[in-house]
Amino acid sequence: MPKLAFINKIDRLGADFAAVLQSLREKLGANPLAVQAPDGEGAEFRGVFDLVRMEHLAFDAESRGAEYERRPLTDAERERVAPWREAMLETLSDADESIMDAYLSGQNIAPEVLTTAIREAVIGLKLVPVLVGSALKNAGVQPLMDAVCDYLPGPLEAPLQTGVDPATHLPKSIPVDPEAPLSALVFKVVMEGGRKQSFLRLYSGHMVEGESVYNVTHDCEERVARLFRLHADRREKIELARAGEIVAAAGLRFGRTGDTLARKEDPVLLEQIADYKPVISLAIEPRNVEEGEKLDEVLQRYLLEDPTLSVVRDAETGQVVLSGMGELHLEVLLERMAREHGLKPRTGKPQVVHQETVTRQAEAQEEFHRELGEVLHYGAVRLGVEPLPRGQGRIVQFELDRTRFPQAWLDAVDEGLSDGLACGVIGGYPVQDVRLRVLDLPRREGESSAAGYRMAAAMALKRALAEATPMLLEPIMWVEVNAPDAFVGEVVGLLGSKGAKIENIQDRGGQKLIQAFAALRQMFGFSTYLRSATQGRAAFVMKFAKFDVLA
Repeated sequence: MPKLAFINKIDRLGADFAAVLQSLREKLGANPLAVQAPDGEGAEFRGVFDLVRMEHLAFDAESRGAEYERRPLTDAERERVAPWREAMLETLSDADESIMDAYLSGQNIAPEVLTTAIREAVIGLKLVPVLVGSALKNAGVQPLMDAVCDYLPGPLEAPLQTGVDPATHLPKSIPVDPEAPLSALVFKVVMEGGRKQSFLRLYSGHMVEGESVYNVTHDCEERVARLFRLHADRREKIELARAGEIVAAAGLRFGRTGDTLARKEDPVLLEQIADYKPVISLAIEPRNVEEGEKLDEVLQRYLLEDPTLSVVRDAETGQVVLSGMGELHLEVLLERMAREHGLKPRTGKPQVVHQETVTRQAEAQEEFHRELGEVLHYGAVRLGVEPLPRGQGRIVQFELDRTRFPQAWLDAVDEGLSDGLACGVIGGYPVQDVRLRVLDLPRREGESSAAGYRMAAAMALKRALAEATPMLLEPIMWVEVNAPDAFVGEVVGLLGSKGAKIENIQDRGGQKLIQAFAALRQMFGFSTYLRSATQGRAAFVMKFAKFDVLA
């Protein structure tokens, strides 16, 4: 991906511009091109040298960098920055032959020519322009924004976005054209002042304030009440948004993160956020009745913003069970509740979410024969169950002549099996990776009913699962630890103590990347242990991989 680098905090004690450039090469494997150089470092920082235009940029301290001055370099300054200018031209010459010819012949290369050459090299992934400054004081921030426009690709230069035709499920490319059919992605939803605000990226077409659009994901119409262009902490009301823009829309009732908006006559479905399964749960309860009412409202807001969250209220205990993608995910959510809404609910110990499956084939037949109310209901189901490979989900097959039975009976059996699969026989966890085979539905004239078959199906499933040697599946996480060579032994030992299965150790940027599978229940507090074992010099990434048994 084309990118820029900004070396920040150049006004801090110990700042070293040259050392950071060297680290970019050694640790990140980048090919940095310094298009700026600092005028002094640490307490001596006075401004920035623009090596492309050969100008000095001085930032006004009183306005905190809101205003800055450009001026040509003096002869003494030209001599100071000459080594940096030569290094920039040499690096750029390796990526662009025309610059090489001009440089070797001693020509004075115009800033516009250099800017064009740098842009082409960046888009071609050959170079990473490096800028410098102090963001806290806004020193160097304006030139950084200009560099984004000068060097990085615009929407027309990026690869065409590809979606799927919802009718045919075939790929459908999307031209970046305001006159093309509309396609927009809802990439974030936030609640501000009780009002829902959806952030949109328009890939094609245009959107007008007040018009109706089609939510392809949820197959419904949405009305765009208002459109805004965002400027940091303020919003500018607009009437029209075009392809390539990022805007905020108010009034979308059903839109959630990852939804696609289009025209109903020409729909396209953009790639959605991956369907992540929550893997960790936390029981929360309000401290009083008043907080309980507010807590429900706040949780609903967070559910709109974050599709990877899940909230379930336990019917028996009344507890609210909050599920998310990891320990940190839930910690951040609780911190937001306290900071944004003043809520500090009591929390229980995090619980890992499990699933159940079976390990062998089994068959069972159950009969339901009971009077409910004043009506006698009968149903009987003979059922087979067998395991499936991991990640295959649930499959229900009716291995009988469906024409011999009323559709209502078949639907009732299907509903009974679906209900039964939601609650397994070991710990009441959902059952996955099983195939259910409905083999026979014995009947009694005048007594057989849909309700009877539904109850019989649930009973037969429970017995078949119990006889098929059920087992628990736990969330297995993919863990990547990046650590210096000197701490590889400590990291491997720590992962071993957590029962992790190490898959690979490889070099990356002068450090070791240790990859492993680990059970989530063993990984609570892992970041603290890792910091202690590596003197804070290792970092790790953990994400859900699968539900399984760690071998």
